[in-house]
Amino acid sequence: MKEDTIGRPGKTTIAKRDREKAKQMKQREKDERRAQRKADKPDRRPTTSGEDPDLEGLRWGPQAPLF
Repeated sequence: MKEDTIGRPGKTTIAKRDREKAKQMKQREKDERRAQRKADKPDRRPTTSGEDPDLEGLRWGPQAPLF
């Protein structure tokens, strides 16, 4: 039996370290892009009428023809 190998951590290969490092870099870049998009997004300020901006100006019932 190989009792001397029990409890010893496995070897981390150079390739695995490189993969992990690349994964971390990709995640960092992704977080930076996310933060940039959030910073570029215009602020949606609430309207003074208290109405939902997506529904503002819409009215219930039949609509007039577009053309």
